[in-house]
Amino acid sequence: MSVRPGPAVVCIPARNEAERLPRLLRALAAQDGFSADAPLRVVIVVNNCTDGTVEAVRALEGSGALSTLALRLIEATFPAAEAHVGTARRRALDVGAAWLESEDAPDGVLLTTDADARLAQGWVAANLRALEGAEIVGGRLVIDDEGNADPALAAFHARVERYWSGVRALEDALDPPPHDPAPRHGDHTGGSLALRASLYRAVGGLPPLPRGEDNALVGAVQRAGGRLRHCPDVAVLVSARTAGRAEGGMATEMLRRARVVREGEAYRLPVAAHWEQIILRRAALRRAYREGAAPSALYALGLNAEDLAAIDLPACPNDIAFVERAHVRLEARDGPAPECSLDDALAALDARVAALRRDRAA
Repeated sequence: MSVRPGPAVVCIPARNEAERLPRLLRALAAQDGFSADAPLRVVIVVNNCTDGTVEAVRALEGSGALSTLALRLIEATFPAAEAHVGTARRRALDVGAAWLESEDAPDGVLLTTDADARLAQGWVAANLRALEGAEIVGGRLVIDDEGNADPALAAFHARVERYWSGVRALEDALDPPPHDPAPRHGDHTGGSLALRASLYRAVGGLPPLPRGEDNALVGAVQRAGGRLRHCPDVAVLVSARTAGRAEGGMATEMLRRARVVREGEAYRLPVAAHWEQIILRRAALRRAYREGAAPSALYALGLNAEDLAAIDLPACPNDIAFVERAHVRLEARDGPAPECSLDDALAALDARVAALRRDRAA
């Protein structure tokens, strides 16, 4: 017998997604554990559309294909300065939180994804399981070529993923996060996030930024002491299209990678030594917190009296909160990270991780 999931709402911003949004809704209607008698709640904020997105959703709903969903479709027209994904995602999440609160379920789960994503039928259930050991869960982004694979571009995607896997391997060798064990991915974007509504409210909701609104929410949760989990069981297929809806979003990165492969544009990333420095500094901050370090010891780590006042050490509930609050202050003074070519970065990461593993085995 399947276990019925607890209260959850999927919150989706959508703009001119008449083609892809119905596909997402069909995937949500097929999620494990939900039925017409126990539907999955879904909020869609359709904003500033000109392509018939609303009509496409209504037609699909009228066909009976969404009988396992309790759907709230909100049409909105935002002023030009606010017509971006941050405003729409914030509205969707706020409505989702209010929905749960109205049903006396403030600890129900808010999930968000993008209107052009493709989901496996276990996506909601996997998020709910992962939240049992974390306060916020990020899903892995898998590039969806939609049957139009370019072998050269696919190979480049794989090399970029190798780079970020190398950064995580470096972290595992130097300062592995106990609440986010390997194997893990490194993604926590609006393509797949999950957290409880009560925590969403406690951190002030999602900042309505034109870009980076998802990372800002994750950062707020971590600065409050929340554990971020990159569970490998949670993944979404994200569009490889190069003309996207969000400024500075996934489509911008896909266009950049296409230029690298087809036109030879340089693709540079932070050097391995940059990540090692960041990881070691965070490890030192964590040790200092756990050992109850005096202000003089924190000054030695680069913090000053103004930093300590802003961090509010007595109010930090755990080392996660302290490290994240301190890191924000220190990172702002770091300046741009030195960069190198992808090939050089991969070689340096591989060599450094191998050396650390040899040292550990010796």
